[in-house]
Amino acid sequence: MVLVLLGGLCGLAWAAGLRGFMAQIVQDSSVSWSGTFGYILLPGLLIGLLLGWAEHLRRTGGRRHWRWLALSPLLFAAVLLSEGPLGVLGIFEDGLGGGAIGVPLYAMAGGYAISGRGPRWGRVAGGVLALTAVPIWALTVESFAGADLAVTTPRGLWIAVYYYSFLALLMVAAAVPHRHAVDK
Repeated sequence: MVLVLLGGLCGLAWAAGLRGFMAQIVQDSSVSWSGTFGYILLPGLLIGLLLGWAEHLRRTGGRRHWRWLALSPLLFAAVLLSEGPLGVLGIFEDGLGGGAIGVPLYAMAGGYAISGRGPRWGRVAGGVLALTAVPIWALTVESFAGADLAVTTPRGLWIAVYYYSFLALLMVAAAVPHRHAVDK
């Protein structure tokens, strides 16, 4: 139970930090009950709880189907359904909606890559995919956030480090369901 609660706390703190990051990349950032609390903080808390539970299960020998918890980062994609079933098309509007699916996919790919479990070719492929976040951010950030966030500026580099470190931390957490279970 301690690992589940600790995971929840870490997930909530991570999501709050992510919200701070998001406020840096848009001009007029606003905080709302549904947007901030419903689609960022709540999923972060739930993902943390689920990954904490995965660590508990891993340490106690695993359980049937426990590796499905590796999909928990996809809870961040729930925001794509906030406008109904066709709301998913919103990822094409301003480039930022893609983050709702991109961040979880990068996290899951990177988590698998660093888990130490599974075929080497699969982990290498996951690692290569996860590392594409670095050049993709650097090459596209100006198109949706402006020249002020180019990685060649001090503020832009700080925001890039913000993004890269948050993504790397989620990858480490997302590795938990893939890791070897501890024998009882």
